[in-house]
Formats: sequence, structure tokens, C-alpha cells
Amino acid sequence: MSEGKRIVLLQTIVIVLSVWLINQLADRYRVQFDLTEEKRYTISDATKRLLQSLDEEVYFEVYLDGDLPSNFERFQKSIGEMLDQFAVESNNRVQYKFTDPAQATNLQARNQFYQSLIDKGVQVTNLNYKNADGDKMEKLIFPGALVSKGIREVPANLLKGNSAAGPEGMLNQSIEGLEYELATAITQLIDGGTKKIAYITGHGSPDSLDIAGFRRTVLSKFDLFNVSLAGRNELSGYDAVIIGKPTQPFTEKEKYLVDQYLMRGGNLIFFIDALSVNMDSASGEGTVAIPYETNLTDQLFRYGVRVNQNYVLDVNSGQFPVVAGNMGNQPQIQMIPWPFFPVLTNFSKHPSVRNLDAILGRFVSEIDTVKAEGISKTPLINTSQYTKLLGPPVRVAFNDLRDELRPEKFTDGPKTVGYLLEGSFTSLYANRLVPKGMNKGSFIERGEPGKVIVIGDGDIIRNDLDPETGEPLGLGVEPFTKTTYANEEFILNILDYMVDESGLIETRSREVKIRPLDRVKVTEQRTKWQLINLVVPVILILIIGVAKWYMRKQKYSK
Repeated sequence: MSEGKRIVLLQTIVIVLSVWLINQLADRYRVQFDLTEEKRYTISDATKRLLQSLDEEVYFEVYLDGDLPSNFERFQKSIGEMLDQFAVESNNRVQYKFTDPAQATNLQARNQFYQSLIDKGVQVTNLNYKNADGDKMEKLIFPGALVSKGIREVPANLLKGNSAAGPEGMLNQSIEGLEYELATAITQLIDGGTKKIAYITGHGSPDSLDIAGFRRTVLSKFDLFNVSLAGRNELSGYDAVIIGKPTQPFTEKEKYLVDQYLMRGGNLIFFIDALSVNMDSASGEGTVAIPYETNLTDQLFRYGVRVNQNYVLDVNSGQFPVVAGNMGNQPQIQMIPWPFFPVLTNFSKHPSVRNLDAILGRFVSEIDTVKAEGISKTPLINTSQYTKLLGPPVRVAFNDLRDELRPEKFTDGPKTVGYLLEGSFTSLYANRLVPKGMNKGSFIERGEPGKVIVIGDGDIIRNDLDPETGEPLGLGVEPFTKTTYANEEFILNILDYMVDESGLIETRSREVKIRPLDRVKVTEQRTKWQLINLVVPVILILIIGVAKWYMRKQKYSK
């Protein structure tokens, strides 16, 4: 073998071995550099810890595949990229595939498959869009997944966001929330709802069918217990305590139990109705809302907030049916805008409410903050800017609102109706006598760090009944139009924030910036750039070929 051939053979062997070694190292040790401004391809430490703790395979079957518009193809690609990162961090214990739910052989089989997905909790979306030729298209899609580990299976719905942001904005918010939604599905499989939530009964709080949707929602992720404060000497053993729409007073002993639970680092959520109104009396001259006497005002004041005895009317509102007249012996029902039922879409950047879709409120009251040493106060929910405050005595009458709602009459600006309080709270009973029968020796005056959420609407946890069947509707489902609001997601998000010890909830703060193409230029210049992309590479190859031929000719002609 000549020296030249030996060198070529040696170079070939070195190149082949180098490529093989690089592939082996890349397969075992993945090195990834995230050069994006917002670090969209970097998952949080909390998610990494979760994935590295997996001891068996978690399988995602994502039902977003097939013929999709371009924006949903981007969404699909983002899901795949996130799951690829999950696979790497979990040492390939996370596996996934995309499935087209419309691929069934016939219509009946497809509809049966659709229904099975819905029954398992995967939400369906009716998508209306235009194809590349400008034709209107309609398609049912399932932007979610079924996540399984062993015999357990949970749904993960991935299309979430504030519909007020528009279709593109909502889709971008869904991409921002992918890490949280996918990781939360895994925690559901692992934890099995081990966190304990207490719902305080009595005091006129809703129960039975009125909170069937609330119970179903909470039980989907947590253990929920009905807890009576009567006869107790201590409130302990719960990760969060919910006080929902009380209408009757708490005794000092009951308030003391709640207070000392917070002092021991507990987490409290108050859903408060400041005023009582009877909707059955709102026809004709109407009715007057009167304050509820719950005896909680001083306690909330000590923790840092005051729920005002007023109603916030909002132009951005739901509807309510009223009798507009009769046709024969049948009443004619008309749906009128009802500003006492604000549709809440103005949320803070806090991870518990960021990118949340609209919440339906009913008779919502404004919340003010007051001085509380060492307590941070974060507004969570605000109304729109087109509001009107009605202070006591508040008159509620259908006849007042039959005319069109005019924004120029709603000039009181955005009002905060939900607050998060965090820190080491001072007991309501500091410098007070401990209620009779309570152990003075265990009294805590200044608490461990805890959290309190106060919402100026008790009805957020209450579901309606179907007017035709009398069955309880889902939480946030409006009974007459059947519009579904995000009350359910809101409840789960704030509970996640309250009980989360891993820091996973912070992944909801992820921000992915939209850098959209100019649609007008895309339409006008599509043919031009298609030709450039097709023709220029061919021309370059021809130029290079001709140049090499000319250089060889010049070389050998000499």
C-alpha cells in the first residue's frame, strides 16, 4: 500500500471513530445551550427535581396531530420540545407520542373515540380558521393529553390562557404554561392527592348541591374534608383551610381556632360576601342589599385587608334572564347584561393567576388594604376600568338596567377584588383575652410565615343548578348560556400556590415573547420568497459546479 493510500485510510478511520465517539457522548451527555432571550428552552429546578425523582416510566399521549393550522402546528412543536426536555432530565423515563383523534376508520368509531376522550377529561375545542387558500375551515381538536404511570391515568389540558388576549395571545399563553401543566400532571400521578384541604362548614356556608362542582374540582387534585369548628380545641393537620361564603357569625372561640392555625404557619382562603341580596325581589322597584354579620371584619383587618360593604358594577359582565312580557300564557324571557355579575379578566402577574381565563363573579365587593406590619400584599384580581361603585344602601333592581350599558357612566376605574397576603401575621388576640375555654399556654402571638387569600365574592365557589334538570352544573358554568368560565382553574391554581412546597407553581411565571411575521407582507410576498428559496440554491450549486470545473480545467491544462 502506498504512503498516500495509507494516510487516506488512517484519516478515514480517525473520522469514523471520532463521529462514533461524539455520537456516544451526545447520547449519554446532552449539552444544550439556550440562547433565547427569555430562556424558553430552560426548565426550572423544581421541574428537574421532579423528573429526576421518577422511578418508572410516565407516558404522555398527546391528541394534537393531523391537519392543523400553522399556529397550532407551532403549539404542537412547543409541546414536543418541552417533552423532549422532560425525557432528557428524567433519563428517558418520560415518553410520549402524538395521536390524531380523527384518524378512525369511520364516523361512528371516531365519535366514540371523541366521547371517550371527553369522558376521561380531555377538553375539546371547536376550531374555526382559514386555510392557506383563504377558505373557512372548522375542526374539532383535543389540545391535551392523557398521562399514565402504571395503571393510573390523568388528563392534562394544555390550551389555557385568557381569551381576552385574542386567539394568538391565548395560544402564546398556553405555550408559556406548558411546563407547569405537564409537570403538574406528573405530580398528580405521583402524589395521588395527598395534600389535605379543610372546608369549614356551618355559619350559613353553602353545602350539598351548591358546592358539588367545587368539591369535584378540589377532589381532582387534593383530599377535601368538611370540618366543623364546633367542639374543637385546635385546628391542625390541614395544608389549607377554606372559609367559603359565610352568612352567619363566627364565635370568638371559632375565630381563635382559625387565628392560631394561621399562627402555626397555616394557609387560609376567605371567599367573602359583604352584602346579602335576594334576587327574587329584584323585579319591579327592586330590593336593598344588607350587610352580612359574620364577625370576621376585625380578623381580616388585623391580617391586612378590609372587604368593603359595596358592590362593584362592571360593564364587562355576564347576563341574567328577566321576564320581558308574555306571549299568550307563556312568559317571554330576555337575557340582559347584568353588571352585578362582573366577568373578571384583569389579573396580576402573580403565578397563581397569570394567564388565567375569565372568572365569573356575582355581587363582588371591593377590597382595601390596611396597615399590617411585616405583611406583603399582592393584588390578584381586578375589575375592568369601566366600573361603578354602589355603597350602602345598595339598591338592586332589574328595571334600572334594562337600558344599554354605557361605559361613560361607569367611571370609577379598576377595583381590586382579590388579595394575597404573605408573611408572619400578628394574632387577632394579641393584647386581648383568650376566649374562654382555650388553652392560654399554647397561645402564639406572632406567627410563623403563612399565607392568606381574600376574595370579595363568596359565590366563586358556588355552582348553579341546571334550570331544566335540577342537576348541579360544573364550577363556573353559567346556567342559561352554558358558558364555562375559569372559576375551576382559579380554585386549583390558588390551592396549588398555597400548598406547593416544590416551587413548581413558579413555572407559571415563564414568559415567551411573540415575534410574529407581518401577515400583510407574508401574503403579498409569498410567491417571491418561495421562488427565491427554490431557485437561489440551485443557481448557487450551478455556480459552484462551474467554478470547480473551470479551476480543474485551468489546473490540468498547464
